[in-house]
Amino acid sequence: MGIFGALTTSVAGLRAQSYALENISGNIANSQTTAFKRIDTSFLDLIPDTGTTSQLAGSVTSASRETNTVQGDVQAAAVATYMAINGDGFFAVQKPGNFTDNQPVFDGVDRYTRRGDFTLDKNGYLVNGAGYYLEGIPIDPTTGNVTGSVPTVLRFGSDFLPAQPTTSVTYRANLASYPLTSKHDNSVPGSELLNVGDFTSNPRIIGTPPNPYMDNASPGTAASSKLTTPTAISGATLLSGGANTDSLTTDFAIGDTVTVNGVTITFTASGGLDDATNIPVDSTVANLLAKIDAANGNTTNPSTVSATGVVTMHTGLANNLQITSSNTGAFTALGLSLPVTATRLGGGTPGTGTVVGSDIQSFIDESVSGGATTAYDVSGSPVSLQFRWAKVDSSNLGAGHVDKWNLFYQVDANATGAAVAWQNVGTDFTFGANGQMNPAVSSVTLNSATIGGVALGNVTVNFGASGVTQFADANGNVQVNDIHQDGFPAGQLQTVAISNNGRVVGSYSNGRNIDLAQITLATFNGPNFLKRIDGGAFEATDESGQALYGKGGTIVGSSLEGSNSDIADEFTKLIVTQQAYSANTKVITTANQMAQDLLNVLR
Repeated sequence: MGIFGALTTSVAGLRAQSYALENISGNIANSQTTAFKRIDTSFLDLIPDTGTTSQLAGSVTSASRETNTVQGDVQAAAVATYMAINGDGFFAVQKPGNFTDNQPVFDGVDRYTRRGDFTLDKNGYLVNGAGYYLEGIPIDPTTGNVTGSVPTVLRFGSDFLPAQPTTSVTYRANLASYPLTSKHDNSVPGSELLNVGDFTSNPRIIGTPPNPYMDNASPGTAASSKLTTPTAISGATLLSGGANTDSLTTDFAIGDTVTVNGVTITFTASGGLDDATNIPVDSTVANLLAKIDAANGNTTNPSTVSATGVVTMHTGLANNLQITSSNTGAFTALGLSLPVTATRLGGGTPGTGTVVGSDIQSFIDESVSGGATTAYDVSGSPVSLQFRWAKVDSSNLGAGHVDKWNLFYQVDANATGAAVAWQNVGTDFTFGANGQMNPAVSSVTLNSATIGGVALGNVTVNFGASGVTQFADANGNVQVNDIHQDGFPAGQLQTVAISNNGRVVGSYSNGRNIDLAQITLATFNGPNFLKRIDGGAFEATDESGQALYGKGGTIVGSSLEGSNSDIADEFTKLIVTQQAYSANTKVITTANQMAQDLLNVLR
């Protein structure tokens, strides 16, 4: 050994430091390469086999040490198909062996990479910047479930996503306990309800018996008498009289008539005949109202004059009310406009479950909007599925009454005559004092629903356990909290993106976002023993073991993993390597000088 052993050891040292320098050079060169994994250098001492008293420091060799398990920084990216792995694992990829007719032909060998700068190429493949094609497991767009367990090269074509007909509607809403319909009158109990007597065809559920008749009212406006000091009329106000008297501002005259539902009441001379069909001109407003009530058969709720001079006519239960008069001026001095008409509440025919075209306006006036959604038939044709709610009973009417509603959906917006315009869903929605349905109605089915001539088939409307409530609402409307359906028209794939749960999501021209594939991450028992190949990819080896799926880290969409090579660290190692290399050359110089001295001894 001796001097020449020192020379060979120093040469080995130079070789080892050169090897380290080469690795440092590569690390620095790839400090900006996406997902690059630096290579560190390990130095191994080589000890000759000698006795314990003659051991030597020995020579040296070098080896590469992989850092595949050391993660680089994850940074946000603006490209929706870029992705990074946070934690363990690799993307499974393949590379074409060749191309035929501009289409890649894959060699079937799986490679693995953490380089996630994938973009969609013209053929529909996700390809990263190094030319590797992404693998994953396709997802059934209908069920949302993966269609296998073995990753394959993913390809996304421009085929149309088939239309899906509407089969269910999710609906959540609050119904105002007192709906402010066009015909509601706070002073008339039950005026907020659907009055089936206003319909030629009772829209209640098929077979529902007619409602019992209830009184309705027709209020006028405040009226004053002839008194010089403005004074509201009262029941004692005279029907005719002189100036500055408590009489109507326009007098009824002898021979004037008031006709009530075909019964004529004639005005007679002062102090004249006063019976069911005659009234003196000097009689009182109260007497006239009483005769009108009697002529209409109203014995339930007499017509009145309020303290402010407002005359309110009531129908009673026996008949609807219709009043005309030969003296328009005198009658309007009561604050009433001719003709006076009021329809009793309730009544009608047994329920037919439909609103016909001739009843559309009455239905709109006595119901409130329940929202709308666009539904689709089997071919993807869109129709507007509109709902309306009508309150049909109220607990405020007393014993035997509960808060009850009916739900309708529009069948034909242009219906006329006897054609069906709105369809009752066929279920009574009853509410308790706490505003909850009692009993609960979780869903209803629109059987063979056809809207505007478009057949939807059976559509289920799901409310859930408490999806429809009845609480007070100052606006008197239906507050729709959620209404959506499960159908959609056909659509063409426009873009793809990577979600944070590792799925490839396709955006279609019909506005749908559909999961197309699941990206699976490969892990290895010995990840640092993978064989490195070009483009930041690796191949499995005996030492690394085969790829394992299902235990990797998480995928971060619209992000990229940076290089784990730190320039400052590499520069530090560069200084150390340079000094070590120089020191080895110094040993060679010293050994050479010693050899020269030895040769000089022989001279």
